Amino acid sequence: MHLLKTLKHGNIVRFYNSWIDDKKKTVNIITELFSSGSLRQYCKKHRKVDVKAVKGWARQILNGLNYLHNHDPPIIHRDLKCDNIFINGNQGEVKIGDLGLATVMEQANAKSVIGTPEFMAPELYDESYNELADIYSFGMCMLEMVTFEYPYSECRNSAQIYKKVSSIQM
Repeated sequence: MHLLKTLKHGNIVRFYNSWIDDKKKTVNIITELFSSGSLRQYCKKHRKVDVKAVKGWARQILNGLNYLHNHDPPIIHRDLKCDNIFINGNQGEVKIGDLGLATVMEQANAKSVIGTPEFMAPELYDESYNELADIYSFGMCMLEMVTFEYPYSECRNSAQIYKKVSSIQM
């Protein structure tokens, strides 16, 4: 929660408050409201998205990532996907949210394998990555925005995704 409280940027979801309800055994978080839900929900609902809108969203997502990555040390989101990008459709405003898996890069490379397999950069599987892993995830988000499908939708499980991602020759 401490990390969320410190982030102040126009393309990062604003955090207001949080508390633990011991009785219900829940953590409650209050953030700003996004009337159109996640970018994934919005794209699925509208099915036809203007290229100009996608370009605007891409610019805003990259601005948010730039803000996170330019911290010293950098902050890595580690679970960037359209489900974690929120939109106010009328304004075309998008913001990166759900920073629950985010980490501050205290060393040259992070080590834990974490995130959503369809959006994970190949280097995450090798347990040695940096903030550039978020750029790969951004590319997967772009793919989803224009195809309206999750990347690697032909795969039935995480092992198949890993096999496909790790077999790509650079």
